[in-house]
Amino acid sequence: MNKIRILVVDDQNVVREGMVAILSLQPDMEVVGEAEDGIQAEQIARKMKPDVILLDMVMPHQDGLTTIPKLMEISPNFRILVLSSFAESNRVYQAIKTGALGYMLKDTPRAELLQAVRDVARGQASLHPSVAIKVIHDFNNPTISENQFSEHLTPREMETLRLIAQGLSNQEIAMTLVVHERTIAKYVSSVLNKLHVTNRTQAALYALREGMASSAI
Repeated sequence: MNKIRILVVDDQNVVREGMVAILSLQPDMEVVGEAEDGIQAEQIARKMKPDVILLDMVMPHQDGLTTIPKLMEISPNFRILVLSSFAESNRVYQAIKTGALGYMLKDTPRAELLQAVRDVARGQASLHPSVAIKVIHDFNNPTISENQFSEHLTPREMETLRLIAQGLSNQEIAMTLVVHERTIAKYVSSVLNKLHVTNRTQAALYALREGMASSAI
């Protein structure tokens, strides 16, 4: 079994060491690096190529929001999961807009945090419930109007987007729509392109704002 390779980034030693201890106990996870700030995170990420980067927002020298796009420049394949004490919707939106795939709070129960790491490693969005509520309320994509939304997406793409918003992986969507997983990958890529967003989290938030997540297919 291939382990999820994780880089833990937090300026507080106690928090960082605690996270490393928790993650290291998981049979499917491996901590490949630790960093105290965004600058160190870039250096270690470039060298170790982790699957998931667990990233704090408030750090000296270089904070999380500055670090996220820099990490994505190093490799767009990095899965970034923010772990923060702050749930302000603007901070969350900016983190997602620049490339984070998940956003969890530091008071998240251990089991939920571990699941978030696994979800993000698979390319699925993962938001703390209280964070999701705030972001959904404030989320706005000025580049697309509601009319443009309905006109530009094909029926199959809209079905795919609904299922993305429900948290399904490409494999699960393929099973639901009874098509090959490669076909779903093409639908997802097309949806992201047409909505002018960079990842599944942004697409899911847009769908949730439009009330699509619970729509019948």
